[in-house]
Amino acid sequence: MFFKIYENNPSEKCIAKAVEVLKNGGVIIYPTDTIYAIGCDVFQHKAVERVCKFKNIDIKKSRLSLICSDLSNISTYAKVSNNIFKLLKRNLPGAFTFILNGSSNLPKILKNRNTIGIRVPENNIITQIVKELGNPIFTTSVKIADEISEYETDPELLIERYENAVDLIIDGGYGDNTPSTIVDCTEDEPIIIRQGKGTLN
Repeated sequence: MFFKIYENNPSEKCIAKAVEVLKNGGVIIYPTDTIYAIGCDVFQHKAVERVCKFKNIDIKKSRLSLICSDLSNISTYAKVSNNIFKLLKRNLPGAFTFILNGSSNLPKILKNRNTIGIRVPENNIITQIVKELGNPIFTTSVKIADEISEYETDPELLIERYENAVDLIIDGGYGDNTPSTIVDCTEDEPIIIRQGKGTLN
């Protein structure tokens, strides 16, 4: 299944349908403020396993990320000091993945992890979906085996390639091919470990 959503004026009906798919344990592909991503409701354990299998991710060893709806949502799932809170407030929503120390509220499947990546993209489609869902989306980029680019920017090609592999693809227009900037905030001073689209303030 696939449908188009316009970021400037997202259809409430389409947002509700995407949330329904997620609540039923579905896996979706969606736009962000950087590249297209694949994800699921973080509390749907089988769906998380499906996403990991799709990307050949080892859930015990790989860096994992969540999309949260806002700053207060982040503090539920990660430990945020005053200084880090100020850093997040200055830069979110935006094209960043902040690596934070995880809290005890992380779902069981992620409980053995000390850290978690947190995103709040500047994209009205996915943030509306997360808000309506009521909890974070487990997220990872959609990569392709291509000599020119690591990431597919054309939603029609994503639909052609992955329509039978996931439960829903959201066409939010052409995506970017530059990933988020990753900032490690687990020590005293934040460290940029991958410079991507976001410029840290």
